[in-house]
Amino acid sequence: MADFDYKKLLEFLELVGQLKHIKRTGWLLKNIDDCETIAGHMYRMGMMTFLIKEDSGLDRLRCLEIALVHDLAECIVGDITPFCGVSEVDKHRMEDEAMQKISKLIGFSGENVYRLYKEYENKSSPEAEFVKQLDKFDFVLQAFEYEKREKTTYQDIFDNMESKITHPMLTKLLSEIQEQRKNFVHDK
Repeated sequence: MADFDYKKLLEFLELVGQLKHIKRTGWLLKNIDDCETIAGHMYRMGMMTFLIKEDSGLDRLRCLEIALVHDLAECIVGDITPFCGVSEVDKHRMEDEAMQKISKLIGFSGENVYRLYKEYENKSSPEAEFVKQLDKFDFVLQAFEYEKREKTTYQDIFDNMESKITHPMLTKLLSEIQEQRKNFVHDK
């Protein structure tokens, strides 16, 4: 078995490290001061996989792995939202090319990282579908946190995401957020 190319591994780790500093575009567009970073978003999604019950039928480790790689391409292409003027086709092409580049840096693990990314993008497993919903739920949860902090409302986010979250655990958490929002949402 060949040894790692440590120069490439260091390049990979530096790319990953950039995610700690790249703020999420959607929140920047909403003029949120001190908004979350891509790494912060990915970290909480990873932590949420620990909430999956043993008898859920989901592979928790696989969900964690998918959560950790789902936005990895953004260390190269940035956080592209529908408001950035980039078509969905171009966005997916750019992200795919970035993931191929990233995967080549990490040797034998690269194939697995790329496969997990494609699984997420294609929603080709129950775990990938769940992580897609985790992504949406984290967006809603972050909106709620900003509502409380900024004393405003992001009802548009709730209206847009609510029907896209169908996993029983996440719908119960969403219901709890909606209940708590009654006490915190303020109009500007």
